[in-house]
Amino acid sequence: MTSSQVPGSSDGRRPLGNSIPGVYARLGVRPIINAGSWLTALGGSLMAPEVLRAMEEASTAFIDLRALQTAAGEVLARACGAEAGFVTGGAAASNVLMVAACMTGDNPSKIDQLPDSSGMKNEVVLFNGHENHYDSNYEVPGATIVRWGSSRPEHSGDFATDNIQAQLKQAFSDQTCAMAWVSAPFMRDPMPFKEAAAIARERAIPVIVDAAAEVPPAENLTRFINDGADMVGYSGGKGIGGPQGSGILVGREDLVLAAYENHLNSRGTRAGIGRSSKASKEDIVGLVTAIQIFTDADHEAVWAGWRAGAEHIVERLKGIDGLRIALEDGDPNRQGPQPVIYFESDWDGPNPGEVRAALLAGDPAIHVGEGGYGDEINIVMVNVQSGEERIIADRLEEILVKEN
Repeated sequence: MTSSQVPGSSDGRRPLGNSIPGVYARLGVRPIINAGSWLTALGGSLMAPEVLRAMEEASTAFIDLRALQTAAGEVLARACGAEAGFVTGGAAASNVLMVAACMTGDNPSKIDQLPDSSGMKNEVVLFNGHENHYDSNYEVPGATIVRWGSSRPEHSGDFATDNIQAQLKQAFSDQTCAMAWVSAPFMRDPMPFKEAAAIARERAIPVIVDAAAEVPPAENLTRFINDGADMVGYSGGKGIGGPQGSGILVGREDLVLAAYENHLNSRGTRAGIGRSSKASKEDIVGLVTAIQIFTDADHEAVWAGWRAGAEHIVERLKGIDGLRIALEDGDPNRQGPQPVIYFESDWDGPNPGEVRAALLAGDPAIHVGEGGYGDEINIVMVNVQSGEERIIADRLEEILVKEN
């Protein structure tokens, strides 16, 4: 069995179970079918048995947590091509700590002072098109977001190279502590990341990247550091398959150490701004185990498993009048191969919202993807377990054909 596979499955996916796990049954909570991606609200990802065993073993002894973080940081740094790293309490915590590090350095008095950032460089420059639900994390340690550029298609002229570079340069000031960059599906970039990072670094402005859900592909573990990032944050509980409450922070050694002090504040008088998002010894060991499995995995075999499930759904649904069913594979905005249902102008059946509602109303509830290139339903295969593609196809066929 390869490290990308699990018992009972030839394609790397867990077999579908018919019973409700006892821990959920006792609480009256029913499991769902997750065709909506590695979403925190749906439980992130499922951990491999090796990860669970490592976490259980980690729970049997006491250790010096800083020593454990140092050892884990070496593993993460090697995997990401960075100078240093450590395990955080999630990608959101990484964003908080990266900004805090850029404001305080390793100065214990400044670390004590946060979230009051007066007297520090405290502006984070962020492209308007990268505005998202989580950019408030940059404000938690006391920073102010300075937005620049236009994200509206009608302002596409703003994306002329000279103009957009000038806008970025004008956004910087003597109060800028960092340039933030968000990498995510369907995020509209003003220019290549490498180009933007070079402009910031010319001014000695640290570049921080939120790449929470950008793994896989595996090469994204090293891409941002290679292209000029000073620090990068990833989720540990999405594509990497670690504990849902874990995150990765890697980058330049001095800034990573400053970020860690903003969590620990070993030389100050108050707990650091990141203390509330600490990682447990079990989470640290679990994430290190998960990333070792991930980097050793046969990613082509994993991808092939996703594709096989996607092909089954597409084959079952093709030929329905008014719908275009596409298998989209290789689109960098899609997380793996996905069946996508496009609703054509002559479609007279339930609209996408009604289809989603019907899927959620069933037993088990089926969550599918939202957003994309238009009014579509995308079925994200990364967490669809073996056999669940048949249930998804059955339910969609019933909704789209019988109710039409």
